[in-house]
Amino acid sequence: MFRDRDIKAIFCTRGGYGTMRLLGDINYEIIKENPKIFVGYSDITALLMAILKMTGLITFHGPMVRGLTTRNQGNWENLLHAISSTEPLKVSFLEGTTLVEGKADGKLMGGNLSMLCHLVGTSYFPSLDGCILFVEEKGEALYRLDRMLNHLRLSGQLAGLSGLILGGFEDCTDMPAIKDLMVDILSGLDIPLVTGLPVGHGLKNLALPLGLPAKLDADSKTLSLSEAAVI
Repeated sequence: MFRDRDIKAIFCTRGGYGTMRLLGDINYEIIKENPKIFVGYSDITALLMAILKMTGLITFHGPMVRGLTTRNQGNWENLLHAISSTEPLKVSFLEGTTLVEGKADGKLMGGNLSMLCHLVGTSYFPSLDGCILFVEEKGEALYRLDRMLNHLRLSGQLAGLSGLILGGFEDCTDMPAIKDLMVDILSGLDIPLVTGLPVGHGLKNLALPLGLPAKLDADSKTLSLSEAAVI
């Protein structure tokens, strides 16, 4: 699909599991020579990160074909805007909660928390130093979230972050417990921390470009990209 010049964008149909099996067999040079829009989330996080790391191509964390229904028409409209607008994106998530105040600048990175954890230590994981990271998850107990976050912390992946945003944590546990866990894990890092970014397995899943410079204002709960995602 990357080699086919008639194809302008690739939208993943669904997530599931198994994308990490593909990483070592992909011809990244073909992707680098034929850059195009690539969209997905959840398990597709592994592909988003690997393509970004191996080729420098901006990838899109966003809704997949299976999830685009009349119940969440706004996701499709947002995705079209994200991949076609010549203006930088700006997302406001006023229903979120500011856990640590402040502002941050850095490349936007993120995706499914468990997939990010499993990429640590591989050659397919981009550096998070100086980045604004967002994470989302589905169906994980609090003790498993604790384990994953501590894995990121102990592996040094959190130490260089400029900011952290929580997306959706569907069917995980009560959100107050997750907020307390995040504050505890990130204590001492002195970076802005905010919840409520409308991405993930919930009804609202906005498309965001990974690898572009962004600005986070935890006080006003806004995330602003510094340049257009597609030129």
